[in-house]
Amino acid sequence: MKVAVVTGSARGIGYAIAKALEQADYTCVYSDIVPELDGVGHYVKCDISSEEDIKTLAETVYKKFGRVDMLVNNAGVAPDVRLDILETTRESFKRLININLEGTFFMCQTFANLMIKQDSPGARIINISSISSYTSSIMRGEYCISKAGVSMVTKLFAHRLAEHGIGVFEIQPGIILTDMTAPVREKYEELINEGLTPIKRFGEPKDVADCVLAIADGHLDFATGQVLNADGGFHLRRL
Repeated sequence: MKVAVVTGSARGIGYAIAKALEQADYTCVYSDIVPELDGVGHYVKCDISSEEDIKTLAETVYKKFGRVDMLVNNAGVAPDVRLDILETTRESFKRLININLEGTFFMCQTFANLMIKQDSPGARIINISSISSYTSSIMRGEYCISKAGVSMVTKLFAHRLAEHGIGVFEIQPGIILTDMTAPVREKYEELINEGLTPIKRFGEPKDVADCVLAIADGHLDFATGQVLNADGGFHLRRL
């Protein structure tokens, strides 16, 4: 039995990832901030900004299954209000750093220690960041900074866990059609049609889930620290 934990999996990208892992014969533990989630086999509520919640999630999964083979850190938030960086509030900045960056770091730390404890080389951690980790977006600077931090978290844990046979990877989604991008759908649709991405369509949650499956299948185990771009070619520098 292979066990996967996917945060932020009540909807959107996280839900698609969890479903894909189940189809790949993983026993998947869904996790999110909603009290309960219907229609799934295993669910544990967890706010990754809470030290206690992270501890409870890890202990619950380990007690029930005795192992964790895959952790997908997908949980994250966007600013409640998009503000120019000249107007960004400390409250918004702290909220995004606390959830997106600090939460991801300590999820990695907590579950890495479990993976080491179970002495099972081949376990994997995947952090879902964003093209915003390297792309300037002055109307949501705090989001960009939090995701840039996630990129370094990936590098640090890939380095630290290599000796234990635990691979750590990053997936950078581009413009994915989710609730998060719904408020600016028309803007992005116009930009895509104008050539923002070589592949002229919105990404779908499945596009990110497919990248997770490539890692879960073990084909990238010698490429720890690798970044997969699920972005329709956005990352390409073009003339």
